[in-house]
Amino acid sequence: MTSWAGRTAAEIAAAVRERRITPREVVAEHLARIELLDARVGAFRTVRGKAALAEAGEVGARADLSELPLAGVPVAVKDNLAVRGESTRVGTAATPDTPAGQDHVTVARLRAAGAVFVGLTNVPELCVFGTSEGVYGIVRNPWDITRTAGGSSGGSAAAVAAGMVPVALGNDGMGSLRIPAANCGLITLKPGLGVVPAGISDGDWFGMSENGPLATTAEDTRLMFSVLADTPDAARPSEPAPCRIAVSVRSPLPGVTVSRPYTTAAREAAKLLAGAGHQVRRADPPYPLWLGTTSLAHWTAGTSVDARALDPRHLARRTRVHAAVGRRFVRSVREGDRRDQLRRRMEPFFAEHDVLLTPTLARRGPAAAPWHEGGWLRNLLVNTTYSPLTPPWNLTGWPAMSVPFGTLPNGAPCAVQLVGRPGGELDLLAVAGQLEELRPWQRTAPLA
Repeated sequence: MTSWAGRTAAEIAAAVRERRITPREVVAEHLARIELLDARVGAFRTVRGKAALAEAGEVGARADLSELPLAGVPVAVKDNLAVRGESTRVGTAATPDTPAGQDHVTVARLRAAGAVFVGLTNVPELCVFGTSEGVYGIVRNPWDITRTAGGSSGGSAAAVAAGMVPVALGNDGMGSLRIPAANCGLITLKPGLGVVPAGISDGDWFGMSENGPLATTAEDTRLMFSVLADTPDAARPSEPAPCRIAVSVRSPLPGVTVSRPYTTAAREAAKLLAGAGHQVRRADPPYPLWLGTTSLAHWTAGTSVDARALDPRHLARRTRVHAAVGRRFVRSVREGDRRDQLRRRMEPFFAEHDVLLTPTLARRGPAAAPWHEGGWLRNLLVNTTYSPLTPPWNLTGWPAMSVPFGTLPNGAPCAVQLVGRPGGELDLLAVAGQLEELRPWQRTAPLA
């Protein structure tokens, strides 16, 4: 008997469209895998067992089943996006346990494409940090359960990496897709500004947050992106045209270094792409000295806005401090022009280069631990030192990906980041697909 848990979204959808298996059978297999594994991983806040099976039956009865790009595909949703009939808790006890009356627009697009939602995934409180833990549990990396899955889309990433779902929906305000994807050996795309509907929390962190897919293959990433962006042609693979690729292993933040496994991964990826016909050269983006303070101001101010309607007595100390720090920056962030300055500073660099290749992270993810019980400064330092390379591209609003590449000394996945110009999502997906072809990765963690 063929097992569909652990198969790609593209394979599942094709089998359902051809009626080789029913959506209900597919979903039942994945629910069984969640029941088997999630006690060790902690990916899900809530699992929609009965509801998912019922919705799978509805998909199987659709007259347009043969045309659905995600026919019967089980999908996990990050717990800051509304799923009809479920509460949206955003990782905190401070939010009401009230079922949503309607789907978020991205959830609605996936549902229309035939996806079935099996559950909502764990996040750090208010999706603030690059580790995912809180009142609903600790999310662990399926490749090494002593380590964090990352954040803030940590639960979604862990669910995909463990084969509990083939794809998941997350979002990224300072690296919240790319960080857990890098930790968990997944491929992800943070789209550029306005490509996929946002509508995340209260104001999308001043327009820095974007919704995007977490997947195990470039094909699945393209497929889910095409649905989220409502651009069906994006699902078709394309041969990458020769690109001018800049490779940089320099940290954007002075005093923060990038560890050897991540610099090695970027350099080896660059060599492969050069051998494939791309023009590759070493070149560092002109990161400004004020990048760190600007990132901190936007990061904390976004949290301050999200927290202002919540009872602080129900928030963890690190969240309260983060929001309090951010209150003094809200006005300057809203009225300032640092993001425009950063774009103008980067535009000449991206006029010379089509794609920037960097490490995704500076070092492996920290231990899976109750970081939410610790102090704000300790959390700040841990997050900053392991993920300095992702925030600049939220500030610019330009597309960026994380792609699995190589391994860490303990055998867990390593990763590289691809950054493109506005509108360059398909170019990045083409390069990512080429990397996958040149250096295939193990798609799911060896959990049993």
